[in-house]
Amino acid sequence: MLRSLALAGVCVMLAGFALSSPVPPLSLSERLAAPGGASPLVPTERIDALLTRLPHQQGSVAGSDGVALHWLAFEPGDYRLDYRYLGKGERFPEFSLDASAPKAADVQPPRGTVILLHGWMMDGGSLLPWSLELAQQGYRTIALDLRNHGRSGHGLSGYGTREGEDVVAALKALKAEGQISGPVHLLGVSYGAATAIFAARELGPQLRSVVAMESFDNAGQAIRTMVPHMLAKPPERWSDYVALPLARWQYGGRGLDEAIATTDRKLGIDLDRIDVGQALAQVPACVLLIHGRDDEHIPVAQGRALAAAAPRARYLEVPAEDHLSLPMRLDRLSGAVNAWLDQADANGRCASTVTADL
Repeated sequence: MLRSLALAGVCVMLAGFALSSPVPPLSLSERLAAPGGASPLVPTERIDALLTRLPHQQGSVAGSDGVALHWLAFEPGDYRLDYRYLGKGERFPEFSLDASAPKAADVQPPRGTVILLHGWMMDGGSLLPWSLELAQQGYRTIALDLRNHGRSGHGLSGYGTREGEDVVAALKALKAEGQISGPVHLLGVSYGAATAIFAARELGPQLRSVVAMESFDNAGQAIRTMVPHMLAKPPERWSDYVALPLARWQYGGRGLDEAIATTDRKLGIDLDRIDVGQALAQVPACVLLIHGRDDEHIPVAQGRALAAAAPRARYLEVPAEDHLSLPMRLDRLSGAVNAWLDQADANGRCASTVTADL
């Protein structure tokens, strides 16, 4: 069983930037420029233990500028997925997950391929529940580790822009290797959702549909809303009583703008000009946007702004879910996501309405 696996791209990039650590803490600009390590929310050892029981493929392909990108794939079949959402818990949402290798009679030819893209400080394994759920629906699923994450190589972060170019390059390489079957869909969470939208703009008619959960609309604005939210949280450890007041003093007011400007220089980009809505408006594929109404990391206003920027996109706002819980609610969202993919596969048209289970 896997418990307490936050598969959301929770933007925990800031949660520990000034907190106690066996190594010197990273500055905010350093944390914004690159993850600086994996999130403790990802129980890598337990994921790997489950993977040893499940048939899968993995490998590496080159990204847009030669960055090695690790991928993890599952064939369609009945994995007897046992998934249960256990609630929000004391600190983070929790669920249990178990699965088994499909029997030979349960294996089926792919009806299409879904590329899954994780959030900041996560990896492809963090999307294992969705990988297996969609594999059970008949899709070949391929979870990519984005650059600077998991087993992939390192390169300049692009807040979805460079990562989107990586996805385009990876898809081309995977096609050449015979890893892609049928129509292609993208499913991304948070940072991965923004990446999916940038990739979809470049892929054009090569792509059938996109599911983007809790994407930000503008990178700079997302950081300006997320940092104060993270720093407003009450202390959870003794070290927080010192670190949090220091961080609030250092990154309050102009300190946050200065950290963003420093990050701009490190990455050679302007975070305030990374406009996901503008890219979304140019995507020809069907796009389903999903946002939790209680999201405080990437406030729901950003999800609504994305929807307003692209009238062709469909927007699903889910009550009582936040940035951490939303992608974990397979019980509420799998029906909507499966129906969305079904509709796109059936005739290439975007579904007119989308609803979540209440």
